Amino acid sequence: MPMPENPKLAPLKPFVGHWSTVGRHPLMPDTVFHGETTFEWIENGALLLMRTSMKEPGIPAGVAIFGSDDESDRLTMLYFDERGVSRNYKSRAERNVWKWWRDSAHFSQRFTMTLAADGRTMNGTGQYAKDDADWEQDLKLFYTRVD
Repeated sequence: MPMPENPKLAPLKPFVGHWSTVGRHPLMPDTVFHGETTFEWIENGALLLMRTSMKEPGIPAGVAIFGSDDESDRLTMLYFDERGVSRNYKSRAERNVWKWWRDSAHFSQRFTMTLAADGRTMNGTGQYAKDDADWEQDLKLFYTRVD
């Protein structure tokens, strides 16, 4: 019997697909990163899988799974990358904006993706804070839909 679609993940439908990415990181200002990101359903929409990779060294390839909890409107992202980094993020998507974030006394992060009205491009902006107070710019990505 097929798994039913998770209605709490419905706001993520516009982001599903294969995207080419171009990005910059403030710690490597002379490098333009090129890569790809895919968002695909697991088990008919019960969960969402994200895979990321960059052609240039310095930004790790990663994988994440998005899911929900029945008692909250917030989503959860479990992330793992080729460095062995494993993190748990909170997430929310409303209309054309998708955010994920983690709060930690030692290293907090937040990332916001904004989908263009035509659904063909999106901008992603990350920030981090080592003390949860002084936020600094992190990876910026521009996505173009491939499929």
